Amino acid sequence: MSHPSVSRRCVALISTILLVSLVCFAAKQFVLPTPKAAESYPAHDAHSSEGVAVGLDPYDMADKAAIFSVHYMDEGFLPIFVVITNNGDQPISLTNVAAQFVTVDRSKINRATEDDLYRRLAHPSASGKANPLPWPKKVKGAVSQQAQDEISRSQFAAKAVEPHSTQSGFMFFDISGISTPLAGATFFLTGVNDSKGNELMYFEIPLEKYLSAPSKPN
Repeated sequence: MSHPSVSRRCVALISTILLVSLVCFAAKQFVLPTPKAAESYPAHDAHSSEGVAVGLDPYDMADKAAIFSVHYMDEGFLPIFVVITNNGDQPISLTNVAAQFVTVDRSKINRATEDDLYRRLAHPSASGKANPLPWPKKVKGAVSQQAQDEISRSQFAAKAVEPHSTQSGFMFFDISGISTPLAGATFFLTGVNDSKGNELMYFEIPLEKYLSAPSKPN
């Protein structure tokens, strides 16, 4: 027959283990950075007549990218924090929005999809066997659940921006093979519509604005 004090110690130990596990799990969940107004980012384009601004914050440095569990730059992807602020009195639609990263040599790189990220992170070539068939749908299963959650939570997914508010999220671009992707590059955003369905002028943001911005004091 077990001693009551031993049983209590076992229960306490199990409870502690469960609590630590829950804390560790919570700590691993990705948290999106809190956005500022788009105009406050060095790299931005503001359309004063339309009341809309787009700001960019590339996460190209290790200290900034530490918010991620995945080292996306090592995998050939550049994460860019995209912030859209609507200073107008009517909502704007992002349903048809499209982003493009244009390098200094005019190579055009579209925003990576979640499937693009999963395929790269799954490292399918590691097995050494070439697959002549199209990418299997199960490639997502080869990526850790933590990475899947992070990709899902980090994506810019807003379909609209309400009046006097801001939406934000990350867009990823495949810059594999490009040693200095930001130098001379330009970010284009199209497909932003006003409340009547009219498309706004496209947004054009040179990334040199980010590179040349003064460093913030510690």
